[in-house]
Amino acid sequence: MNYKQIFIFLLTLFPLHLLLAQPREIEMIDYPTFEARVNEHSDQLMIYNFWATWCGPCVKELPEFERVNTEYADRNVKVVFVSLDFASMKAQVEAFVASKGIQAEVILLNAPDYNAWIDKVSPEWSGAIPATLIVKPSAGIREFKEQSFTYEELTAWLEGIE
Repeated sequence: MNYKQIFIFLLTLFPLHLLLAQPREIEMIDYPTFEARVNEHSDQLMIYNFWATWCGPCVKELPEFERVNTEYADRNVKVVFVSLDFASMKAQVEAFVASKGIQAEVILLNAPDYNAWIDKVSPEWSGAIPATLIVKPSAGIREFKEQSFTYEELTAWLEGIE
């Protein structure tokens, strides 16, 4: 095997997109802006997944939500990842999102006084993550779950809503 063949072989083993991934700009918003967005009258089913880069279960389920975002797009479903990392970590979050190849929308929620807004998302929310809010204001849909999901669990929840 020559060097060119070895190089090509190694490229097939290593996901090159991770090496070449360029961080994209992530919007940072405060809670009132987020709340207004959630409550916008829309015919689209919105899935807001609350997560952080330091949360193992959150990171583990990201591909499941990413898959739903792709596979349910034709059903007017959209996933938005809501990062609860500190605002000072914006560059790290952007790099993390790029390294994971996340295509869904990602926002960084700059609302460090969690006690002021967690109950507004859901009175059932203890504040633990991962957590997910599904809304479709035009149909009066607003459901919340504080748990991690497999793809099967997430799609079963969606099928129960639609």
